[in-house]
Amino acid sequence: MAADLAPAAPPAPAARGSRRLGRRLVQLYVGLALYGLSMALLVRARLGVMPWDVLHQGIARTVGGSLGLVSAVVGALVLLLWIPLRQRPGVGTVCNVVVIGLSVDASLAVIPSVHAMAARVLLVPVGIALNAAATAAYIGVRLGPGPRDGLMTGLVARTGGSVRLVRTAIEVVVVATGWLLGGTLGVATVLYAVAIGPLVQPLLPRLTVADRR
Repeated sequence: MAADLAPAAPPAPAARGSRRLGRRLVQLYVGLALYGLSMALLVRARLGVMPWDVLHQGIARTVGGSLGLVSAVVGALVLLLWIPLRQRPGVGTVCNVVVIGLSVDASLAVIPSVHAMAARVLLVPVGIALNAAATAAYIGVRLGPGPRDGLMTGLVARTGGSVRLVRTAIEVVVVATGWLLGGTLGVATVLYAVAIGPLVQPLLPRLTVADRR
């Protein structure tokens, strides 16, 4: 009877590590899927898309292919730029390329076109807020940065420039190129660029998975 009343032994470190990895993978995939959904919401708003999506749209409209396919191909090409920057991808990096591409195409397939201006305007803050939560979720698992994030951090390390300067320079080039190719540049693009950092910052600590519990 005494044995029955004794407290249960704490989980073994291997079991705790396995549960943490399981949570991290679930959060990674949910975050990436929601990221693709947020991209689709801004596309349906037709008031401008995220900076990199201006490029993706422009390429898709110029050479063909779905937004998700172009996003994945561009992500894979950006990964090649990691080689001279000596950046190392993680499982999250590879999943970022594949899952977001699949998610945005699947979301666009089920979300109908929106014509009412009030609804289109509403999609913008919803899409940006969802993207912030999705970004914090996949970054918080610490399984590897996305290809574009890794490009930025690699250039910061190599050039010694500030994160703000390097990121701004990359996105200006990306947006300008995408706009020239026919991508949608609008008020939502500007709002996203201004709001995404302040929105992600308070969410990231809440969604970061600790190494120990």
